[in-house]
Amino acid sequence: MANVFKDPYEMAIEQLEHVAKIMNLDKGIVKYLKKPKRSIEVAIPVIMDNGEIEVFMGYRVHHNDVRGPCKGGIRYHPSVTLNEVKALAMWMTWKTAVVNLPYGGAKGGVVCDPKKMSEKELEKLTRRYVVAILDVIGPYKDVPAPDINTNPKVMAWIMDTYSMYHGYAIPEVVTGKPLSVGGIAGRLEATGRGVIIVLREFLKKLNMNGSNIKIAIQGFGNVGSHAALTAKEFGYKVVAVSDVEGGVYNPDGLEPEKVLEYSRKTGSVVGYPEAKTITNEELLALDVDVLIPAAIEGTIHRKNADNINAKIIIEGANGPVTPEADRILNEKGVVIVPDILANAGGVIVSYLEWNQNLHREIWTLEEVRAKLMARMTTAFNEVYSVFKEKEVTMREAAYIVALTRVVDALMDRGIWP
Repeated sequence: MANVFKDPYEMAIEQLEHVAKIMNLDKGIVKYLKKPKRSIEVAIPVIMDNGEIEVFMGYRVHHNDVRGPCKGGIRYHPSVTLNEVKALAMWMTWKTAVVNLPYGGAKGGVVCDPKKMSEKELEKLTRRYVVAILDVIGPYKDVPAPDINTNPKVMAWIMDTYSMYHGYAIPEVVTGKPLSVGGIAGRLEATGRGVIIVLREFLKKLNMNGSNIKIAIQGFGNVGSHAALTAKEFGYKVVAVSDVEGGVYNPDGLEPEKVLEYSRKTGSVVGYPEAKTITNEELLALDVDVLIPAAIEGTIHRKNADNINAKIIIEGANGPVTPEADRILNEKGVVIVPDILANAGGVIVSYLEWNQNLHREIWTLEEVRAKLMARMTTAFNEVYSVFKEKEVTMREAAYIVALTRVVDALMDRGIWP
């Protein structure tokens, strides 16, 4: 697991402190930004299908809301910890700021294994969790979204539970919903699509020919699979993908649609007939142009960073490269486009869904894709300008853009009283 190598919250703090020094930020401001505004831990009792009562632990963290309502996903996973959720909430603050959305950062998680639970048990868990955090979420307080092991159906349960307590439908309380209850076209693909939009913009700056670009993607869930599909659409060659069971590699290129179909049928990409089976570590070491880590945090660390052969890393997951690995890779000349920029497509389209709900509008897929493209391109160019002008890394540049916006809002509002 990721935490064997680095505690996520320590990682987030280290990244913040590093850029704060570059920016010469006031020490008091840095102290303020290190601490989440609110951390909530709740016990969630559920009567399981066998009649026994299980009690699950749930978390919701608001990191910062000086720029607007908190925004962030909810994940269901056996390894969820409060420190992980705190780190993810902090990263959401920077992510929403770097793409200039009027949000702050939040995150939620429940310690459970959805693969061992029935749909009815998951529904009970979700609704009870919503009731436990009911007072701290809301359209103008904190707007949750999907994350690892949660999906549109889970978001519909959240929306319904919250609405039932208020007596009328409130679709804008959560994003990532099914289309039937206020969801938006293009939400499922948004994060993976945004990753490839950022890659395309970066390749333009480097004058690299797209048709010759070889990509390896670690993690073939929602983000990784849609990144693969979009990469093919944009004319790039995906040569390797992997999931928790392992990976597959074909130097001549994979057909993402076929791999996805095979994975859905068998539960894994491993064994896909038109490719060689490899391990996740072997995938990370492949001789490719672009590596997209799209699994969980901390998968590239000090013990394997030196094995990376890709020239460019686009972070599809949150925090996939530890600070130690960051330093090793920078010394090797590997350019890393950071998570807070690269995977912001999901929160951008979540923002569009929130707006659509608030105004009771409906946008087409084409309109959503155009808005996503415009926002991702603008954000990339702002970060790239700082990257070139200040001669810093892309991660440092993204943090400078984000922190400047958050600190400006904090100073303009003031610390009351």
